[in-house]
Amino acid sequence: MKTLMLSTVIATALSATVPAHADTKTIYVGMNGGTMEKNFSASIFPDFEKANNVKVVVVPGTSSDIMAKMQAQKDKPQMHVVFLDDGVMYRATNMNLCEKVRDSAVLKEVYPFARMANDQAVGIEMGVVGIGYNKKLFDEKSWPAPTSWMDFSDPKYKQKVVFQSIPSSTFGLHSFLMINRLMGGTEKNVEPVFKKWSTSVGPNVLEYLSSSAKISEMIQTNEAAIFPLTVTAVANLKAKGIPAEFAIPKEGGVTLMVGACALKGNSEPELSQKLIEFLLSASAQSKDMELANAIPVNRNVKVSDAVQARIGKLETLTKGINTVDWNVINEKRTDWNNRWNHVIEQ
Repeated sequence: MKTLMLSTVIATALSATVPAHADTKTIYVGMNGGTMEKNFSASIFPDFEKANNVKVVVVPGTSSDIMAKMQAQKDKPQMHVVFLDDGVMYRATNMNLCEKVRDSAVLKEVYPFARMANDQAVGIEMGVVGIGYNKKLFDEKSWPAPTSWMDFSDPKYKQKVVFQSIPSSTFGLHSFLMINRLMGGTEKNVEPVFKKWSTSVGPNVLEYLSSSAKISEMIQTNEAAIFPLTVTAVANLKAKGIPAEFAIPKEGGVTLMVGACALKGNSEPELSQKLIEFLLSASAQSKDMELANAIPVNRNVKVSDAVQARIGKLETLTKGINTVDWNVINEKRTDWNNRWNHVIEQ
C-alpha cells in the first residue's frame, strides 16, 4: 500500500513538472562566435532565460554568414534575432529582412546614433574607431600623442603606419573615409583621398593588413607607430601588457556598432522584441561593458572607475562622434575595393 501511495505521489509530481518544461520556448540568435558568444551565453542571456522561461540558442557565424542564412530563410526564418556588424545590418534592413524595433521606454534611453535605419535595428554593442599608437616608441622618440586623422600623413611616421585594407576591415574603411572628409570629400565623393593617397598617407605605410591580428606583434617589434583601431581593441592589448594607447582625433572618432534586429516573419515576434529590449537595458549593457570593454548604448549606464581606467571617459569617447553613411558605402563598396586593390595595394 505504501509503495502504491509513493508511486502515486511521484507520478503526480512528475506530471506537475511537465507543463513547465513543455511551455519553455526556444529563441535562436544569430551572432558572432568566439568571445562575444561566450560572454553573452554565460553572463547575459541567462537572466533573460530565467525571466521569460525561454532557452536562447546561439547560431554562430560571421555577420556575412548570418546574413546569408537570413536571405536563404527569408520566407520562413529559422532564427528569431540576429546580431550583425553595422554595415551588414544596413544591407539587411534595406532588403526588408528586419521587423521594426517597437517603441519602448528603454529605446528612449539609447543614444540617437545607436538607433539604426528608422528603428529597423538598434545598436547593442558599440565601439569607437580612433588612432591606436605605440606608447613605447612614442616615448623613445619624444613624440606627442596623435591628435588628428591627418596624422597618418605626417612625414615623421614614414614607414611606421600600419593600415588595415578597406576591402576587409571596417577600421581601415572608417579611417580612410575620415581622411577623405578632411581632404574635402564625402561618402558620395571619394576622389580626394584616392587622388592624394600616394602623396599623403601612402608613403608612410609600412604594411597593409587584412585584419588587426598582426598589430600586437608589430607594436612589440617597434615596426608600428600608429594604426586605426578601436578603444576596446587597445584596452585588450594593454591588458596583455602590450604598450598600446588610444587617441581620439580632434575631429572625433567613428562609431562602430553591432546591431540587433528581430527577423520579419519569425515564429516568436513578442519574445524577439522582449529580447532586444532586455539587451538594451542598463543591466545587460553594464555586464557587456564590464566583460568586453564595450561602450554602452544606454545613456543611463554608470561607467565604473575600473572601466574608465581601461577605456577612458565616456563623454570624451562620444564627444563629436562621427557616423558614416552605410547606404552609400554598401552601394559603392565593390568599386572602392577594386580601386583600392589596383591603385593603393597594387
